[in-house]
Amino acid sequence: QVQLVESGGGLVQPGGSLGLSCAASGSIASINRMGWFRQAPGKRREFVAHITSGDYPNYADSVKGRFTLSRDNAKNTVYLQMNDLKPEDTAVYYCNAAIRPSGTLYFDDFWGQGTQVTVSS
Repeated sequence: QVQLVESGGGLVQPGGSLGLSCAASGSIASINRMGWFRQAPGKRREFVAHITSGDYPNYADSVKGRFTLSRDNAKNTVYLQMNDLKPEDTAVYYCNAAIRPSGTLYFDDFWGQGTQVTVSS
């Protein structure tokens, strides 16, 4: 059974920094894309950043230059470093990954449970 386990998040003042991590575990044959989405109260879930194996990260325009996504393939883990945080970054952040479970032929979309990020003074 495949799981995405997130850690990090919390409360930070505007201009501050936070880091999130997401580790994939279970019977995994291959991981393609890993990244993050977020959902603010009353809004739709939106793309934040993702990275495919061996490629460069892609970012939403709203976070470019402030967020950095990195990946450790050996640990099946992705990291999101968030700098210069703004109140509009407040949301529940969800890890997302395209994973091919062991014994299967196709990639499925998996989601973490979500972690709260609050930017407030």
